[in-house]
Amino acid sequence: MPHIDIDYADTLSGVLDLPALVAELHPLVVERVDSVGVGKTFCRPSAAFVDGRPGAAFVHVSVGLLAGRTHAVKAALSDDVLALLGKHLSGVEGATCSVEIRDLDPSYRLDPTH
Repeated sequence: MPHIDIDYADTLSGVLDLPALVAELHPLVVERVDSVGVGKTFCRPSAAFVDGRPGAAFVHVSVGLLAGRTHAVKAALSDDVLALLGKHLSGVEGATCSVEIRDLDPSYRLDPTH
């Protein structure tokens, strides 16, 4: 039941095919972490991004998981997600990509449970 957030520079709107990215990303995450249940993927454009380069493009993916995966599993997933982003941004010069795999806080609840 991963929660996936994709934040991206709004300059990539119309360039980055979000439905195609999500169609590959979501099952990749579910498979790599041996997840069950419902997962959610949210995509949010950002008009503000500062890295010293005017008009720079970025994509940041954050994956929240229930605790229990090893650091090695999370690191391998990060590498897989970065590779997938590279594939989807192959035509975008100078794009910055980042990934964070994190444990959801123990207070996390889902209603209704599936």
